Amino acid sequence: MSEARKILVTSALPYANGSIHLGHMLEYIQTDMWVRFQKLRGNQCIYVCADDAHGSAIMLRAEKEGITPEQLIDNVKAEHTADFADFGVDFDNYHSTHSEENRELSAAIYLKLRDAGHIATRSVTQYFDPEKGMFLADRFIKGTCPKCATPDQYGDNCEKCGATYEPTELKDPRSAISGAVPVLKDSKHFFFKLPEFEAMLKQWTRGGALQDAVANKLAEWLDSGLHEWDISRDAPYFGFEIPDEPGKYFYVWLDAPIGYMASFKNLCSRRPDLDFDAFWNQDSSAELYHFIGKDIVNFHALFWPAMLEGAGLRKPTAVNVHGYLTVNGQKMSKSRGTFIKARTYLDHLNPEYLRYYYAAKLGRGVDDLDLNLEDFVQKVNSDLIGKVVNIASRCAGFIHKGNAGVLVASNAAPELTEAFKAAAPSIAQAYETRDFARAMREIMGLADRANAWIADKAPWSLNKQEGKQEEVQAICAQAINLFRQLVIFLKPVLPNLASDAEKFLNVEPLRWDDHQTQLADHQLNPFSALLTRIEPAKIEAMTEASKEDLAAAEATNQPAGNGELVKEPIAAEIAFDAFAAVDLRVALIEKCEFVEGADKLLRLSLDIGDAKRNVFSGIKSAYPDPSKLEGRLTLYVANLAARKMKFGVSEGMVLAAGPGGEEIYLLSPDSGAKPGQRVK
Repeated sequence: MSEARKILVTSALPYANGSIHLGHMLEYIQTDMWVRFQKLRGNQCIYVCADDAHGSAIMLRAEKEGITPEQLIDNVKAEHTADFADFGVDFDNYHSTHSEENRELSAAIYLKLRDAGHIATRSVTQYFDPEKGMFLADRFIKGTCPKCATPDQYGDNCEKCGATYEPTELKDPRSAISGAVPVLKDSKHFFFKLPEFEAMLKQWTRGGALQDAVANKLAEWLDSGLHEWDISRDAPYFGFEIPDEPGKYFYVWLDAPIGYMASFKNLCSRRPDLDFDAFWNQDSSAELYHFIGKDIVNFHALFWPAMLEGAGLRKPTAVNVHGYLTVNGQKMSKSRGTFIKARTYLDHLNPEYLRYYYAAKLGRGVDDLDLNLEDFVQKVNSDLIGKVVNIASRCAGFIHKGNAGVLVASNAAPELTEAFKAAAPSIAQAYETRDFARAMREIMGLADRANAWIADKAPWSLNKQEGKQEEVQAICAQAINLFRQLVIFLKPVLPNLASDAEKFLNVEPLRWDDHQTQLADHQLNPFSALLTRIEPAKIEAMTEASKEDLAAAEATNQPAGNGELVKEPIAAEIAFDAFAAVDLRVALIEKCEFVEGADKLLRLSLDIGDAKRNVFSGIKSAYPDPSKLEGRLTLYVANLAARKMKFGVSEGMVLAAGPGGEEIYLLSPDSGAKPGQRVK
């Protein structure tokens, strides 16, 4: 038997400034299933995580609520840990980036980088709020757009016309925090010399640690040249002070990934069997895996491995990247009730149902996963209740009534017994490579074979015939053993079902290798329903509950959950001639991509029939996977003057509507429209 592997696993750290929702849960459930599989196989697999607890946003929210940042992050951590526990996410340690372990490790890594010459300093000019006494990030500055004169726009991008600009270009700027007029002020900033690690990163990103699609995306950034990374913020700031630099703090994204190390170190202090250095030294034989979403790839696959390299530490074995979650084919929406918090789901539905549905949909790639609520109900009811649990519920009663609950020694279907055993390596390989969807297909294929065999043997009919009792017991014993095999294969996904099944089977916690054995002459415990069907009314109740926050916001005209105002005043009237002058055309989106360095922009390459156009649009928050817009028709303002922007020239404008944030909807013509057609 091969030696057990030593594996350290992390998920991205949730920000300690809000609730966990089903989009977040996709990552933690995926990671937990992989970790449970490794433990089931007998490997030493440690799963650590923590709340990401630093930054201006947390400091300002705590101030608004009249509590300390420490109180805020403690409150949020309690909420997060309860949600994770109730979804069966079994961390070996859940910590906080605001910890002594993280303070010490962040300082130590920074000093190694500094002493090795990887840190630069230079003066940066920024807006400063004289009332709050703090420098303002772009998102904390508002003013009038210098391009279209729309008021109340943020400091880097206009949500109305899509223009990007420097905060200093805003007209009538003001602090979004205090309302004060900001002033320009110089400050010394600290930069990590990321370009020094370009050669290493080009090799590492192509060395098998990343999915091909992720490595290809990173190659675009690497080929265009890396820039030094600003790793400092000025006081006041909730975080760790930079060693030997009073009033200067580490930017939250520097100490956040170090939080993985800190959480593990905190665990090591309580677990004498764990050696911190054995997992983090450059010559470590242990494996290190990060599970993250595709929105934070640059931090985990560029900045983080470069920091580790510069500090003389090991790099990740792999960074496993997943896509976003959509619900019913669209971005999660508060108004549609599909922006569902973890706790709202738990108030209405069994968490194992979502774990199974995610597993059934998760492949190895970075494609988005759609939670189609109608399909969710059908698949859970069909697979878990109609196939897996159905085997035990059909046959347990005959064993209890006909043989006092004793499972006889039987191999009534040796071909099925061998088929189930033979399937184990393929299912294990699917789990190992995170191809959960394939694992679920293969497991449900086995369940179908078992149910077909039981239906063919029909023990309920045989039980009515004289002298057939022994055959009935043999059939039902075989069925229960097949059920046991399925439970073993599903245990990483459905730990609660497995636990309940183990109680019914009257066995110790099942291990992966137990699939090679059968129960014989074995006493079962009484059977009770393991799972119940999802009723559509439960889904309706959950989505209605998810609308409550939005309804309350509409009633008071207050900002909704992500900060957008629900109601806006109608703008001043314009003459019809001004409106008629707009040349509105149908455009085909040939290519859509992120704009490096822009928080809100996408770059759209348009075909308008007789010409090509390049347009920048501030719709990134609503379309996190821009490739999904390619091939789609949209409406384009063709006679809008071109604008020279920070990232290039924008030739016109595409039309979109919505309150902002995740709810922006690109407008499209009816079917049958062709690129270049004028819209009248």
